[in-house]
Amino acid sequence: MLNRTLDDRYTILERIGGGGMADVYRAHDKLLDRSVAVKVLRSQFTDDEEFVSRFRREAQAAARLSHPNIVNIYDVGLDEQAYYIIMEYISGETLKDKIEREAPLPVETAVRIAIEIAEALEHAHQNNLVHCDIKPHNILVTRSGRIKVTDFGIARAVTSSTMTNSGTIIGSVHYFSPEQAKGSAVGAKSDIYSLGIVLYEMLTGHVPFAGESPISIALKHIQEDPKPPRELNPEIPPLVEAIIMKAIHKDPAARFSDIGEMIADFTMAQNYLSDDRTRRLSRNDFPTQILPQITSPAEHERPQGSAQADSRLPHSNGKKRPKIWLWAVLFFLLIGSALAAFLGFGKFWSLSEVTVPNVVGKQAEAAKNIITSQNLRVSVSDAFSDKVPEGYVISQQPEAGTTVKEQRMITIIVSKGGEIIGVPDLRGLNRRDAELQIKNYGLKLGRIDEQFSPDAAQDTVIGQNPRPPAQIEKGTAIDIVISKGAEPKKVVLPDFQGSLLDTVATQLESLKLKQGNVTETPNDKYPPGTIVSQNPPPATEVAEGTTVDFSVAKGVPGAVKRAVVQVTVPDGPSRQQLQIVVTDTNGRRIVYEGAHKPGARVEKTVEGIGQVRVQVYINEKLLQEQTI
Repeated sequence: MLNRTLDDRYTILERIGGGGMADVYRAHDKLLDRSVAVKVLRSQFTDDEEFVSRFRREAQAAARLSHPNIVNIYDVGLDEQAYYIIMEYISGETLKDKIEREAPLPVETAVRIAIEIAEALEHAHQNNLVHCDIKPHNILVTRSGRIKVTDFGIARAVTSSTMTNSGTIIGSVHYFSPEQAKGSAVGAKSDIYSLGIVLYEMLTGHVPFAGESPISIALKHIQEDPKPPRELNPEIPPLVEAIIMKAIHKDPAARFSDIGEMIADFTMAQNYLSDDRTRRLSRNDFPTQILPQITSPAEHERPQGSAQADSRLPHSNGKKRPKIWLWAVLFFLLIGSALAAFLGFGKFWSLSEVTVPNVVGKQAEAAKNIITSQNLRVSVSDAFSDKVPEGYVISQQPEAGTTVKEQRMITIIVSKGGEIIGVPDLRGLNRRDAELQIKNYGLKLGRIDEQFSPDAAQDTVIGQNPRPPAQIEKGTAIDIVISKGAEPKKVVLPDFQGSLLDTVATQLESLKLKQGNVTETPNDKYPPGTIVSQNPPPATEVAEGTTVDFSVAKGVPGAVKRAVVQVTVPDGPSRQQLQIVVTDTNGRRIVYEGAHKPGARVEKTVEGIGQVRVQVYINEKLLQEQTI
């Protein structure tokens, strides 16, 4: 597929990913002069109606959606059995790459990412579309940190938030819901489950269920309880753990009622995270109407009233019930600790709200001062940017103009300047491949020079500036020098003046020269058709392939026309009869007759009036003819 142009518009530059049924490439849109991503259905599936239908469904599904956290679909098409989708090109990485490199992610970062994924899903669910395959591989992270959900390849239209999939298992085994594992009803709550698994992995670096085969993993989704994430990462706040455990509950009815309710709890968690002491509070210090206290699956299955009965009965081991005064002391200690935690939570109870200021484009220190002056807190991350100078803010979250509580954490992304990369070695590549390589590295094509080179094929790169292994910023221009091949040989130009134009073609060819423009000049000194001047002039040293222009004599009306006839006697008898015959206004006449040996060269000047035809005969057979 590389270097192929789809529908004379999208030129494939490089492969950037792929999945079970399609490959993804970066391409150049020649019409709009921009980079795009092209998803191409693999050739082995082009004759499979089910796969083609699923591929088209992805394009139709995603095309219905327009949201800043969903990859845009620009175009779809078919070019010579290649089914393709043109999408927004995201310069960044997948969330899976980020997890593998940085996990466990900071809680604030993981929650922010989960919120952006949830907002994308909320938009899809509002359009009656369930993604069905939420996993880190399908989440893209831009260089500025924005989240983009992609790959709606198995997304399904739904009614009343549910649908039946006729026993077919869809989705990725590590992330799909128990109902997907069973091949039963799948709905919006299946996406909630998958998002819970993704958040679990972001915060722990592990998926909750792993196994030797997809079947064993699917059974664990159905039968086993996941290890609480705080056992793997004690830094996870209890409230965030509660969100995860509710989202990945095996019973869809026990999960969030919809994605909007999940977003509401994420927002509450963000407020709690604005104070680091939130991490040290126990799970039950923050009762909420949305999130119940976490209980074990066995407690969920316990008949109603049994918990109350257990609290009134002595323990089965026969120990006596604690005295009342001991219960009272414990009660007041609990109340006291909860009150202290509440009071120490800072602005949790505050009703004061502020509007987030706009600090995008401002210097980092100035931006932090502006934010803190509004009684807000600042978290700083950095990213490469070739558009924003180093030390200045690329983006912020929440966005400017948003109303938030005091002490809310505002995350700003500060530019590290243009990304520094190594200069690619272009020497030896042909011109087209070199230009593609320059684009693939995020660089620009600079000046192009051409030079002769005896050791390099024509149209290949023989030099560049900067040269490897230099380190430069992305977007830098690369100058290249292209070989014109071996330098042509030099020849000395003969003097063609006085020769008939018709007789110099063979001589030009032998010297590897070309005949150029021919102009006629009135001249009574030379017969018509005789070369009177040339450009370049005689004795000039020129390269092979040079074009030579001629000026030839033009006959004067009524004047005598002269021409030089040159004859080389061909092979044959030892004595051959040569005749030169002139036909003009005065009639036909023999102007020369004689016997000559083979190879003899005879040169005679002939003349005539009007239209003059000269014929040469050897042994009474016509050898050559010309008009002067």
